[in-house]
Amino acid sequence: MPEKDDVLPIIEESVTLEKRDVVTERVRVHTRTTTEDELVSAALERTDVEVTRVPVDREIDAAPPIRTEGGVTIIPVVEEILVVEKRLVLREEIHVRQTAITENVELPVTLRKQHAVIDQRDVAPNPNEEET
Repeated sequence: MPEKDDVLPIIEESVTLEKRDVVTERVRVHTRTTTEDELVSAALERTDVEVTRVPVDREIDAAPPIRTEGGVTIIPVVEEILVVEKRLVLREEIHVRQTAITENVELPVTLRKQHAVIDQRDVAPNPNEEET
């Protein structure tokens, strides 16, 4: 009888890999706005003006310029009068005194703030889905 070679069967294994998306958690983010009343303060400055009319009634040769003396602005008011000749008469001066005043004020203001609230929940596996 002819000699038979021993035959060894060759077996090969293979693997197939599949991936699928599975939701494990859900996250919901929303914002919440709150208000807070706070007191703000600021320094406000104002200038008060005092106007005084000072009669002069003096003849002059030319119109004087506006000038400042000791913190007072002097604005001359002139008038031409007709006599036999024309003369310049200083009728009055307007004295303007400026006073700077600083006062602190406090005003209530409403400020808004937003806060993020995050809810995180585990998702229960779907019983119809097969685990791999």
